[in-house]
Amino acid sequence: MFAVLKTGGKQYKVQAGDVLRVEKLDAAAGDKIQFNDILMVGTTVGAPMVKGAAVQAEVIDQIKGEKTIHYVKRRRKHSSQRTKGHRQHLTLVRVTEVLASGGDKSGVKAAVGTVAARRAAHEAPGAKAAAPAEKPKRAAKAAVAKE
Repeated sequence: MFAVLKTGGKQYKVQAGDVLRVEKLDAAAGDKIQFNDILMVGTTVGAPMVKGAAVQAEVIDQIKGEKTIHYVKRRRKHSSQRTKGHRQHLTLVRVTEVLASGGDKSGVKAAVGTVAARRAAHEAPGAKAAAPAEKPKRAAKAAVAKE
């Protein structure tokens, strides 16, 4: 059976045994994770997601993608040029199982991207919210204005 899952802003058609390179996930090598955003399982199409469906996978490794080079050269009298390189951080996963139902009760850690993990940790109920301190000049001006 195959499934279409969504992660990292992309969609992947997978079945058991497939190896995927997905956007970096917050998991270490050897961890078992579960993708819960399933758009389609077999012939069942979600609206927008299939309820209870999941794809379980095992993290193989955290890798970097191939290097992309961005070269900019300005024209005519502006003799400036710039070269920038970038290597995307990726996670290599092997799909172990496609669940048509019961994915919400499996107890496997959900696949979460690193950005989403940082946001969740930042917005956690136990996290302190930093109150912006009033600037000394404004405080002095406010005191002068009251007099």
